[in-house]
Amino acid sequence: MSAVLTTGTGTGTEYEPAAEPVAGAKRRAWVPYVQLLPGGVWLLLFFALPVGLLAQSTLWDPSGSLEQGYALTWRWQNFTDGLSTYSDQFIRSLEYSLIATVICLVIGYPLAYAIAIKGGRWKNLMLIAVIAPFFTSFLVRTLAWKTILSDSGFVVDALRWLHVFGPDDRLLATNIAVIAGITYNFLPFMVLPLYASLEKLDPRLLEAAGDLYANPVKTFWKVTLPLSMPGVVGGTLMTFIPAAGDYINAELLGSPSTTMIGNVIQSQYQRVGDIPVGAALSFTLMAGILIMVFAYVRKAGTDEVV
Repeated sequence: MSAVLTTGTGTGTEYEPAAEPVAGAKRRAWVPYVQLLPGGVWLLLFFALPVGLLAQSTLWDPSGSLEQGYALTWRWQNFTDGLSTYSDQFIRSLEYSLIATVICLVIGYPLAYAIAIKGGRWKNLMLIAVIAPFFTSFLVRTLAWKTILSDSGFVVDALRWLHVFGPDDRLLATNIAVIAGITYNFLPFMVLPLYASLEKLDPRLLEAAGDLYANPVKTFWKVTLPLSMPGVVGGTLMTFIPAAGDYINAELLGSPSTTMIGNVIQSQYQRVGDIPVGAALSFTLMAGILIMVFAYVRKAGTDEVV
């Protein structure tokens, strides 16, 4: 860096840095914006624009069709029609996804803890086992569960042998099967954020808790769980959000009485052909989940997630 020689009175010779060229400073100020440009263009084309088109299609006149086109009549009644007709499916979707998220947390936390804290040289192999289901299609995994839970499958046969099920009892086409499928398919989304959070724990903190006469249970509640809350919040969000909009599990493992809102939206677009109502349901689901996510993150009080 260039410097300017100055002479003070009684203080000797001092060096002061020269003023930085204005052109170079301005060029460096634009560097962050240039780096953000590719991601910003991607989000604009593949997120903001589709969401805008979806919002516009919610106000179309449902009397139109794909062949003849739809007229933008600002029909807000599409929202009320969708909510009044399919309120049960909305509530059922939130209920199923919430139950599946809680089950994933109960199963995933001990698993992530075992991998991160107790895994040792088996840590990488255990992580591969967690993500191995992603090597196959979501559809194939769900069809496998359909075979496992079928009336002639070994699970139902075992429950009948244990006299838990009667001759006419079944698992397939029930809410238990749908929740089980959702739990299985989205369990890795819970385990991986928990592992990332637990893996950063300093083991010396756990040792210090023991030195202060804390038993393992108190150490978990006072040290481990609070420090892993970013993973808990991130895992629950990554599980609940896609589970609420899922329709494959309800389609393959459920029945008409277990239909979720994702099945209704898929039917409105591909079978019924009522695109405005389907778009209104999609937008309502997206907005509802967004509000719940912000409320949940605000209540959880962790800044590492947002």
